[in-house]
Amino acid sequence: MSRQQQQQQGEAFPAPAPRQTREEQLLAMIATLQQQVNTMLLQQQGSRVEVARPQIFSGKMEDVSTFINAARIYIRMKMMEEAATTQVAWVLSYVQGGVAEAWKDNLLDELAKGESEVESEEQLFTKIRNDFGKTSEEERKIEHLRTIEQRNRTCDEYVQEFKKVARGSGYEGRPLIEEFKRGLNGAIRRKLAEAEELPTTIGEWQERAVRLHRNQRQSRAEERVLEKNAARPGGNAQPRGGSYGGRGGQIMQRWGDNGGGYRGGGNRENQPGPQRDPNAMDVDRGRGGDRTCYHCGKWGHMARNCWERSKARIVDMLQESAKENEGQ
Repeated sequence: MSRQQQQQQGEAFPAPAPRQTREEQLLAMIATLQQQVNTMLLQQQGSRVEVARPQIFSGKMEDVSTFINAARIYIRMKMMEEAATTQVAWVLSYVQGGVAEAWKDNLLDELAKGESEVESEEQLFTKIRNDFGKTSEEERKIEHLRTIEQRNRTCDEYVQEFKKVARGSGYEGRPLIEEFKRGLNGAIRRKLAEAEELPTTIGEWQERAVRLHRNQRQSRAEERVLEKNAARPGGNAQPRGGSYGGRGGQIMQRWGDNGGGYRGGGNRENQPGPQRDPNAMDVDRGRGGDRTCYHCGKWGHMARNCWERSKARIVDMLQESAKENEGQ
């Protein structure tokens, strides 16, 4: 056989791989055994870890994610070696009560007849999420839209959240207006319903509600200021509106009930002057003698304490407020 033929034969039939020595075989066996021991140790360690079991699932939409996550973690930690049918049956054992009980019975019948597509725990979780959970963003927004309320927030805050939730919910026209009205505070809703011309669009309802609530808050703030001013000694109350309404009307009513005088009762000008001690030193002689008021000319008080002056000021404020209301 020529050298060229030997080279061609060598290319057609490559040389066999060198055999492993006995030492290499022993090392490979030791590595395999060590890997098996580590696997057994991990399994034993996993079986000793305490894992919380899922709570009973009764079909409530808000419990879907919690139930699925708890069941999935338990299966991963404790039941990975079990068959898929065993895992499905274990998950279904925690589905009890309410509408979920009837749902489970129907699914078990389908599994027994081979009519169900559920073959693993993940397929079961998907079915639970589809049948009991929130399946779309639109449904989540609709649910939020039906429960949103103003409560203690300002109407501006409520309107902004309502707009955000309503976008993409599919609600429009009259149904959207009714949901907006439902979430308003009762006082604002009644005021809007008492208007001569009701709003016709959702934008008009929102605009009027915001404006009405702002006016109410401003009125309450003014009322608190008036009450503080009225509580101060010698303070004058600013009227809320025309026709002697609000605090101004109350002050004028008290003034009238007291016979045109100050709150202490009676007319101040008819009250007798203070009795002077004949033996007392006349310290007022250098200050104006008998303390006659320079404003009304009556004896017994000074001009800065004159009630006639305060009364005229209140009347001027009431008239000025009435003119402003007529101009509006």
